[in-house]
Amino acid sequence: MLFGEIKTRRPIRWGMVGGGRGAQVGYSHRSAALRDNSFQLLAGAFDIDPEAGKAFGQTLLVSPERCYADYQTLFAEEAKRADGIEAVTIATPNNTHYAITRAALLAGLHVICEKPLCFTVAEAKELRDLAAQQNRLICVTYGYAGHQMIRQARAMIAQGDLGEIRIVQMSFAHGFHSEPVELANPSTRWRVNPEVAGPSYVLGDLGTHPLYLSEVMLPQLQIKKLLCSRQSFVKSRAPLEDNAFVMMEYDTGAMASMWISAVNAGSMHQQKVRVVGSKASLEWWDEHPNQLRYEIQGEPARVIERGMGYLYPEAQVDDRVGGGHPEGYFEAWSNLYYRFAMAIEAMDNGNPDLIDELCIPTAEAGYEGVRWVENCVRSADQGGVWVDYQ
Repeated sequence: MLFGEIKTRRPIRWGMVGGGRGAQVGYSHRSAALRDNSFQLLAGAFDIDPEAGKAFGQTLLVSPERCYADYQTLFAEEAKRADGIEAVTIATPNNTHYAITRAALLAGLHVICEKPLCFTVAEAKELRDLAAQQNRLICVTYGYAGHQMIRQARAMIAQGDLGEIRIVQMSFAHGFHSEPVELANPSTRWRVNPEVAGPSYVLGDLGTHPLYLSEVMLPQLQIKKLLCSRQSFVKSRAPLEDNAFVMMEYDTGAMASMWISAVNAGSMHQQKVRVVGSKASLEWWDEHPNQLRYEIQGEPARVIERGMGYLYPEAQVDDRVGGGHPEGYFEAWSNLYYRFAMAIEAMDNGNPDLIDELCIPTAEAGYEGVRWVENCVRSADQGGVWVDYQ
């Protein structure tokens, strides 16, 4: 169980690009990073408007002289300081992620980036290779992966509790954009603009979340080919999709399907991952994240609860309060951020093997998310046909 002790020798000196007032996820990053004293927020370029960013940064107790006008100045000036930042979080629109991540790596910084990491596989490979050359870490904030029951599912599958894996069924299908809400909401408007959002809307914005969760649960499965069909039910969003269906075949012969949607009217989230084996199935639903449904053929279904002594050790390590008390979104992000801090320290100390044990989304996860979207778009644009996974 976690009791709030710092997991590193000292807090990581940390800055932010974006995440200012009105940003959708800025507070989530700060809440997660600061909860366990894993990071210390010292600098930032919080807003495209320099004055607004400076004013906002001061409300976070960042010194005025370390609230910078842009990321270029942030990186250059902090590099001159003996107490300069060591890591930076990038919480900006999608089309800026590649350039800012690249600049941060070249400045010798570890990077925590919102997804998608970039727009193309070529860019993702370049960033992954650059991070390795610079001996820096890229982490991607697939925040749902911080929920304890994801680690429980991974351990159960690895132990053979489900038997041979046959089927993976995924969804992330909310209804909040069933109307053209972007007409009145700037934070949504850029998500349906190809120049800013990239080659997809819901595939990249939503679908990569359950995809990554399935990769955590099932690291042994590799996609062999897929088929994608995507639609723009709100016509003004074309060519970007607000609904998509994906079928996948793994190298083992197991099959997967995913429904991704922003127009599932009435639905809150509907993010689910169901894994079906030869002996049993399990299902995780992000609206009930403290529970894992476990169904053994021929037996009554059972619900596995977070925080209980019968869980595998991998799941118990991230407990923050005892069983029966609900944990949720902020705890999941915090679990990722303290692991990010431990991974950064391990990298700096020449101990990269520890990073694999921490089970965090790194540059490889960012690369795979971009790769998956690129293959989905390629299939959909050919009329929804099976394509070999490239």
